[in-house]
Amino acid sequence: MITVDEMAARTGFTVLNRIKQPDRQITSVYCCDLLSAVMGKAPADSAWVTIMGNINVVAVSALADTACVIIADGAAVEGRALEKADEQGVIMLRSELPVFETAKLVDGCL
Repeated sequence: MITVDEMAARTGFTVLNRIKQPDRQITSVYCCDLLSAVMGKAPADSAWVTIMGNINVVAVSALADTACVIIADGAAVEGRALEKADEQGVIMLRSELPVFETAKLVDGCL
């Protein structure tokens, strides 16, 4: 396990919003862009890697209780999504790498 803050420091991923829970533990990594699949299958405390940066991602992350959301491939994130992430306590980060490479980096930190 590793904290979100430690993982961000090791990987160089950009923190997109205020981290209110820097000590939140990451126990696994989950990759998916289909929100209904994430709701049903993403493990709690996982680092969710996706290319979607909309407000629905924040809602799904909160529902699934993921440790953080990592927006891969340098994808854009809606401003409203970041505002909602702050409200919901969802930590959002960005990676310039594709999804697979992003997930490998996270997995290497675990």
